[in-house]
Amino acid sequence: MKLALPLLFLGLLGPLASAQQTRDLLAWAPKATKPTAWTGPHKAHTKYSEVLAKHKGQANWTELVVDDEHLRSEFISSAPGTGTPRRFHPDTREWWVVTDGQIRFSIDGREPFVAKKGELVQVPYRTIYSMETVGDQPSVRFETNIAHATTLYPMTGKPPQLSGFDFIPVRITGPNMPEIPGNRIHASYEELAAEAERTPRKQATLRFCHDDRATVNFIYGYAKDLPPVTDADLGHYHAQGAEFWIVLGGHIQYKIEGLQTFVAEPYDVVYVPKSKWHRARWFGDGPSTRLAMNGYYDIGHLFETQPGK
Repeated sequence: MKLALPLLFLGLLGPLASAQQTRDLLAWAPKATKPTAWTGPHKAHTKYSEVLAKHKGQANWTELVVDDEHLRSEFISSAPGTGTPRRFHPDTREWWVVTDGQIRFSIDGREPFVAKKGELVQVPYRTIYSMETVGDQPSVRFETNIAHATTLYPMTGKPPQLSGFDFIPVRITGPNMPEIPGNRIHASYEELAAEAERTPRKQATLRFCHDDRATVNFIYGYAKDLPPVTDADLGHYHAQGAEFWIVLGGHIQYKIEGLQTFVAEPYDVVYVPKSKWHRARWFGDGPSTRLAMNGYYDIGHLFETQPGK
C-alpha cells in the first residue's frame, strides 16, 4: 500500500508545510523487538476520576503523571488563596490545562486573567508569571514543562529553599522569548472548538503552543467523519520519543500495541512510549477533543508499509 500521511497530520505542520514540499519517505526504521514498557510514573491510561479519588479530602496535592527524557507533567491541586510566587524559566516554555476550579494568572506584559475549567494557558521562557487559586473551591491544573526545567525567581521576591542548592544573584543576557506564530497564551475549549467547527469538515488540528523543544496540538472532530478501520490497522509509532494526550472533551478511543482497545474520558491522560504502535480516534456521537503533547516541533509519524510500495 502507498504510505500517505493523514490530512489531519499534514494540517498541523504549520510553517513547515509552507516552507517545503511535503513528501513521503520510504525507509527502514528500527522497531524494538521487545515490547517497549511503561516505566517510572507512566501508565497507559491515567483516569482523572481515580486521581481525584486518591486525593479526596485534600486541598493541596500533586500527582506526577509524566516524567520522561523530554517532558514532565503532573496534576496539581491548590487550595483557595494559594498559588505560586513570581517565577520564570530561563530556557523552557510551560503550559497548563485547568481541570477544576479557577486560577488567576499574572504574566508579565499582559493583564491578569482568570482561567476556568477547560481552559489552556502557556508562558514562554524568560517571562515572569505567577498563579493563584480564586473562588471558594480548590483548583486543579495539569502542568507540563520540559524535562529537568530550571526555575528562577526575580530579585523583587525571596526564593524558596531548594535542597542541595544556594540561590545567588545573576544577570541574564538576551531578549525574552520572541513569540512564534501559532502560539496562544490563553484559550478556552469553546474558542478552539468554535474555530474547528468553522472548518469545512468541522475538524481540525490546531496548535496551541510549540517551539523547538515541544508541541501541543488541539485535535477536534467527530467519530462519524472518520474512515472505517480494522484491527489490522496498527496506526503509527514514533522512533525518537513518547507521546501523550489529555482528553479535553467527549471520548477518545485508543488502540496501543499490547493492550486491549480502550476509551478515555475528559481529563484522562494516555501515554505511549516510543517505538510502540498506537492510534487514537474520536469516539461517540458528539465532538471529541484530545490535546496531544510530545517533545518535538514536528515529530515523525512512522506508518507500516511494504518495501517499494
